[in-house]
Amino acid sequence: MSNEELAYDFSPIIKVYKDGGVERLKGTDIVPPSTDPKTGVQSKDVVISQEPAISARLYIPKSTTATTTTSAPQTKLPLLIYFHGGGFCIGSSSSSTYHSYLNALVSEANVVAVSVDYRLAPEHPLPAAYDDSWAALKWVASHSDGNGSEDWLNRFADFQRVFFAGDSAGANITHNMAVKSGSVRLVGVKLIGIVLVHPYFWGTEPVGAELTTPADAREFMAAVWRFACPSTSGSDDPVLNPGKDPKLKQLGCVKVLVFVAEKDVLKDRGWHYSETLKRSGWNGDVEVIEAEGEGHVFHWINPTCDNAVAMEKKIVAFLN
Repeated sequence: MSNEELAYDFSPIIKVYKDGGVERLKGTDIVPPSTDPKTGVQSKDVVISQEPAISARLYIPKSTTATTTTSAPQTKLPLLIYFHGGGFCIGSSSSSTYHSYLNALVSEANVVAVSVDYRLAPEHPLPAAYDDSWAALKWVASHSDGNGSEDWLNRFADFQRVFFAGDSAGANITHNMAVKSGSVRLVGVKLIGIVLVHPYFWGTEPVGAELTTPADAREFMAAVWRFACPSTSGSDDPVLNPGKDPKLKQLGCVKVLVFVAEKDVLKDRGWHYSETLKRSGWNGDVEVIEAEGEGHVFHWINPTCDNAVAMEKKIVAFLN
């Protein structure tokens, strides 16, 4: 905590003081990896890189352990790579929210998951999170021949059935990693689809109902971006506004699932993304699902509500 004057106040996310102190207001509660008593999902933490510091939490479903004692060959499972949200400045792969979510999703979908822990702004401004996420993807891809450093990925992951997913800023990362995967190509990995939950996209020109969005709410969205990415050209930076990205049509997957929430200030960006993608020349299918009466990342606040359960079911079906 700091007694100095505030330099930035992005409550309820983060406060930064003029003396350099950083106070994260959410996403700081962390839990260790475990064998989840409810689902039987096992997790463990792995170091991807010491310098810069990049790690990930790996998850395998109960079905993988059921057959390990027999001589039967192991069935390979779809591989989900998850990028957490938090405005690029809060959250981690070990936060209780994400840990609970991935335990449930891995169990329901019967997939192997890698939850990426990237460096956070302001200590590590963007593009650090993008660079770390790409490094993590390359590390995951290094297991595609079955000879990587991590046994779980070698044994259980099907690298021909790979999915990326994320929420909010993590959905932004997911999209940008999929574009890069399409333009640079991850050797040994076949990206099938991506899931964007309440994606953090923005732009200078209002779209949809943003014309009636209060000015302070619009400024908040733009300001968080400038804070996380001080080197940015602004709200029309191609990584924040996909409509300005000439590489959009190179999106490296064949299907996209976008979730938006009726009361989320980012809602129209999700719809706009879908329309822009369809017009870009990208050859794939995109579906948008809107949750009525809900706000931004409502499924973290109330994970058992009907809309959250429906979202999980839809993601499970998408991954299979």
